[in-house]
Amino acid sequence: MADADDVRRLALALPRVVEIASDGFDFRVENKGFVWSYPERLPGKPRMIRTDVAVLYVGDEAEKQALLRGEPDLFFTTAGYDGLPLVMVRLAEVSAERLAELIVDAWRMRAPVELRESLQDG
Repeated sequence: MADADDVRRLALALPRVVEIASDGFDFRVENKGFVWSYPERLPGKPRMIRTDVAVLYVGDEAEKQALLRGEPDLFFTTAGYDGLPLVMVRLAEVSAERLAELIVDAWRMRAPVELRESLQDG
């Protein structure tokens, strides 16, 4: 079981990550988002930032669909994310180890080549 503190700890441990001021969490590398709090939008209600759900950059539609189909209890999406390489992960359902893997993968897809190489060397 993971939480927003785990997301923050894991994301900030990666090279050149910055946290953007928000009501939840929002992490970027070289100004590219890779993990942030889910901004839930329900009809007729104001947007609510959910820190129990993380939005992860996954690179492409094939990876998104593989995660959604392979682990539907862990990952989900909404119509607002159709066509975007993003999935939501229920933090209460994911282990800290798996979350670390997901966050590093998201970071690698958004970081410049030289940063990705520096993480491999370290």
